[in-house]
Amino acid sequence: MNKNCKVLIPMMMDIHFDLIAGVLKNEGYDVEVLKTDHRGIVEEGLKSVHNDMCYPALLVIGQFIDALKSGKYDTNNVALLLTQTGGGCRASNYIHLLRKALEKNNFHNVKVWSLNFEGLDKKNEFSLSFSGYFNLFYSILYGDLLMSIYHQSVAHEKNPGDSKGILTYWKDKLISEVGKKTFKKLKENYKKIIEKFLTIPRNFEKKKIRVGIVGEIYMKYSPLGNNHLTEYLEKEGAEAVNTGLLDFLLFNLYDTIFDRKIYGRKGIKYYFVKYIVRYIEKKQKEMIDVIKQYKAFIPPSPFTKVIEMTKGYLGHGVKMGEGWLLTAEMLEFIEMGIKNIVCAQPFGCLPNHIIAKGMIRKIKDNHPEANIVAVDYDPGASSVNQENRIRLMLENARMMANEY
Repeated sequence: MNKNCKVLIPMMMDIHFDLIAGVLKNEGYDVEVLKTDHRGIVEEGLKSVHNDMCYPALLVIGQFIDALKSGKYDTNNVALLLTQTGGGCRASNYIHLLRKALEKNNFHNVKVWSLNFEGLDKKNEFSLSFSGYFNLFYSILYGDLLMSIYHQSVAHEKNPGDSKGILTYWKDKLISEVGKKTFKKLKENYKKIIEKFLTIPRNFEKKKIRVGIVGEIYMKYSPLGNNHLTEYLEKEGAEAVNTGLLDFLLFNLYDTIFDRKIYGRKGIKYYFVKYIVRYIEKKQKEMIDVIKQYKAFIPPSPFTKVIEMTKGYLGHGVKMGEGWLLTAEMLEFIEMGIKNIVCAQPFGCLPNHIIAKGMIRKIKDNHPEANIVAVDYDPGASSVNQENRIRLMLENARMMANEY
């Protein structure tokens, strides 16, 4: 393992990935999260990835190739880090597509590392210490809390920029405390974060339309992938609501539990995963309970409740793409009173079309008040058409709310 080389990570979630980078730096890695955002990334992806592959693969690989061609990095001393879930999604094969793209662009010396928990890449040089995995988990918890509280705060702030300032302060503070005892004081830090956001003057005179965002994980979180969807909704006067990254982590872990129930698979892995799931759910509940102490902010639903949402819709054996989780998230939003939903999906992802567009009719049959729009993203999609579809959804939401 060579910790002296520069490690590049593609951007997906601004808050979470900065915290994760802080954890990796504490582990001794020289890490940089790529925050480039321009059309050239798409062009590089189109040149380096087969056009039948899904849009996130094109963007992630395009961002890496664009960075390497920028001349900012010594290609003899750089590594590219990708995550792999080990599921049936093509995302688990991005790493092989990336290696092929590097060969095509004559970057033969660039290393490719995998962050996974399945032992997928036998040549993998990347590893974390035992405490590093705990810090990685804590960074996801902090990221979920900051993301939720920040978006609830920014939608109602009287002075633009107040929420961003507190977000930046706490993000930097947590990064500086990685590896220290203070970083592990989760509940204490949760309270401090929320109380700091409560100092922001907020205006509730005009009721904001709340819009839930669901979809393929990269598309719903990545500003590069969804054309800055969250910022667009906020600019249009809505409050953007997103589910946490922890839900996706639990969704993948539950695959092992459901495989045992459905297929009768045996092995020690089931018991290990079950223990990990219970620990994560306990920590998620702690965060939710702290948020509940402050009436000003709405907590997310516990994952144990999200799992039950799909009853009468589809089974837990449906796990390709975002599987049953995507449908559950739409139903979760509706139960929370968030009837307006944007489903962001890559055009070439068939599983997501099935469990998103394919389930919208069923959801609307049971919830006629639901106002759901599916928005496709691909290299040739017009941002104007995407925004028009979202704007039409917002107009419908305003009419339903009797604002006109």
